[in-house]
Amino acid sequence: MKPLFDFLIKLFILSVILWGVVYWGAASYPVDMGSVFVAWLMVILNSLVGYLLFEYAFEKESKVFTLVVFGGVALRLLVVMALVLVINLLGLVKPIDFVVSFITFYCMYLVIEVLAYQKKNQQKKNAARN
Repeated sequence: MKPLFDFLIKLFILSVILWGVVYWGAASYPVDMGSVFVAWLMVILNSLVGYLLFEYAFEKESKVFTLVVFGGVALRLLVVMALVLVINLLGLVKPIDFVVSFITFYCMYLVIEVLAYQKKNQQKKNAARN
C-alpha cells in the first residue's frame, strides 16, 4: 500500500475513534464541541503537513532532508503556538476544552506520524535488500 494512502487511512480511523470517544464523553460531561473541533482541525492539519514534508524530503540528499524535516517541525510548532495564542486571546474557544483536546489530539496524532515515518524507512530498507 502506498505510504501516503496508508497514513491517511490511519488518520481517518484514529479520527473516527477519537470523535466516538468525544461524543461518548460529551453525553456525561459538558464539552464545548466547537473548541474540540478547532483543536482537532489544527492537529490533523499539522500532522498532514508534517507527513507531506517528510514525503517530499525523503529521497532528497541529507542536507535538504534535515532542513525540510527539522525546519518544518520548528516552523509548524511556531505556527501552532501562534494559532493557539490567538484563538485563546480572542476568546473563540472555551480554553480548558480547547487546551485539553489539543494536547490529547496532538499526542495521539504524533504517534501516528512517527509510526508512518518508521514504516516509510522500513520500506526503503526492504527495497534496498531486494
